[in-house]
Amino acid sequence: MIGGGQLARMTHQAAIELGQTLRVLANGPLESAAQVTPNVVFGAHDDLDALREAAKGAHALTFDHEHVPQEHLQTLVEEGVNVQPPPQALLHAQDKLVMRNRLRELGAPVPEFAEVATTQDVLDFGNEHGWPVVVKAVRGGYDGRGVWMPADASEAVQVVEELLDRGTPLMVEQKVAMTRELSAMVARSPFGQGASWPVVETVQRDGICVTVVAPAADLPADLAAEAEALALRLAAELGVVGSLAVELFETVGADGAHGIVVNELAMRPHNSGHWSQDGARTSQFEQHLRAVLDYPLGDTSPVAPVTVMGNVIGAEVTPEMSMDERLHHLFARLPEAKVHLYGKGERPGRKIGHVNVLGAAGGSLEDPDYVAGVRERAERAAHWLSHAEWTDGWDGHTHE
Repeated sequence: MIGGGQLARMTHQAAIELGQTLRVLANGPLESAAQVTPNVVFGAHDDLDALREAAKGAHALTFDHEHVPQEHLQTLVEEGVNVQPPPQALLHAQDKLVMRNRLRELGAPVPEFAEVATTQDVLDFGNEHGWPVVVKAVRGGYDGRGVWMPADASEAVQVVEELLDRGTPLMVEQKVAMTRELSAMVARSPFGQGASWPVVETVQRDGICVTVVAPAADLPADLAAEAEALALRLAAELGVVGSLAVELFETVGADGAHGIVVNELAMRPHNSGHWSQDGARTSQFEQHLRAVLDYPLGDTSPVAPVTVMGNVIGAEVTPEMSMDERLHHLFARLPEAKVHLYGKGERPGRKIGHVNVLGAAGGSLEDPDYVAGVRERAERAAHWLSHAEWTDGWDGHTHE
């Protein structure tokens, strides 16, 4: 797996259970995956020799991020490496403009968009489709990075001129009037078998996913089926092998009809699928390995009426209390919390782990109080681990 972050770390855990060895290409020994796997190659993802070393003798080469240069991947394929997903599929997760053009060709629901060569391109687009608009770096953005939302023409000129002067390839999109964000996660094998998890709701703050509710509550059944079918179709049309996350906007028209619009694609395990580690019969990490090794895919059924994932995100001020002590307090108060830490140092805004909380058997996704209760516990647990503060004001010494 190219990349030594938390996705590789958790994929390594799944590999152990399958009797597989996951070799990781990491930047250094402190990266999340390098801390736990004995088979590590140190080097950069844009260094062809390092990629060759990581791929040597491997049955398959896959990714925990999309940033490996296309020319290097093509070279590896020509040298006989089994790259999964294939470079021609991965391109659609690397280049947003390529992705948008291809999805439009396939008839997938996408916002209006245009390539940006000059500031005037953005002004013309905004004047035609309305302000604000969304300006995106064509390559490299994630977790809110590489996205700008100029509210009007004057702000657009300021933002776009600076970016173009830096040589950043840009595109502009219509800002979607959405009600919430969703994610449809699927996997596909080289044989063509596909499997999908239930569509989930993702809650964003400052461009970073903070909470995932699985399955998404109050989602019309026909729209959920449409989203799953769309994700499976895109996986097949684009030739994806492995996991595919299709990030979506849910919309509601003037007539009250619900719809979906594709936002982004990710061809790897994805934050919106972390709930599956504890909440589904087959996790996204095991499924990704099954897919790239061309095993039959696993059962994706949920094991609880609802599972909520809360991301543990570094606080503005790192607590004096150690993470070990925070875990002690969390488990004493919420023994049902399933914690996954990434071995990362704490700093503001950094994803350092996540917590999964499963709803009790017998509950219902149709019961808003039940769903809200599970979500509150997951978010309370995640906030405690990052801040050493209980969101409900509970005092561990007085038990009040």
